[in-house]
Amino acid sequence: MEHFIQEVVGTVPDAAQIARLTLRLIGALLVGALIGLQRESQRKAAGLRTHMLVSLGTALFIVAVSEAQMHEDAISRVIQGVSTGIGFLGAGAILKLTQEQKIRGLTTAAGIWMTAAAGVAAGLGELVVAFIGAGLAWVVLGVLWRIERRAGWAGHHHRDDEDSIE
Repeated sequence: MEHFIQEVVGTVPDAAQIARLTLRLIGALLVGALIGLQRESQRKAAGLRTHMLVSLGTALFIVAVSEAQMHEDAISRVIQGVSTGIGFLGAGAILKLTQEQKIRGLTTAAGIWMTAAAGVAAGLGELVVAFIGAGLAWVVLGVLWRIERRAGWAGHHHRDDEDSIE
């Protein structure tokens, strides 16, 4: 029993460390929300909750590895693994519609990957980088889409779905 108590008590960080970790994880939630709200407004399957969870989960991997005081090369391998894993999640969002010869979900997959990258930045404590990246993603997903439509470049898209290509 004593070992159990020591394991639990021995891993509790001090108040400043808890505040720093909480700020990083909340930052990850917020950058995920920024991208997710835009996707939600477009009624995409991967919306607010998905993007928040991707960003938070990614940041949690980074924070956990950092707090375990692993070497930089180990953190690098975790980032590589997360990037690959998120790629599989994104691949699941991509559909090839054989009869229509269309591929859908590319922008959703890219958005999920971008959200994970912002989560990595937040997990590393680079909150400004995370927010700038999420803001730029929001511009690409929201503002550029409107510009494409107004300029008539969106003709290759299926209705209002910017995820489709022919």
